[in-house]
Amino acid sequence: MPITASAKKALRQNHTRRSRNLAKKEQYKKLVVKYRKLAAAKAQEEAQKLLPLVFKALDKAAKSNVIAKNKASRLKSRLAQLIAKPTKTSS
Repeated sequence: MPITASAKKALRQNHTRRSRNLAKKEQYKKLVVKYRKLAAAKAQEEAQKLLPLVFKALDKAAKSNVIAKNKASRLKSRLAQLIAKPTKTSS
């Protein structure tokens, strides 16, 4: 346990930041799972409506360093590809 006042404050800050970071992480993960289920079920319209919310959650998590910026970009790209796959034409 911390003894000095500054160490006690640092512990309080750590608890607060940890809970805030976990909330942001859970938020984007839940949205990603929900979006992937919609994309797998071929529910294009619902998935299209959910996509901006997923992007927003990923951007917020990246902005506060909960996840890396490149990870957020990679996830956004892969999620967008799920519903925007081009139709293959046979030649």
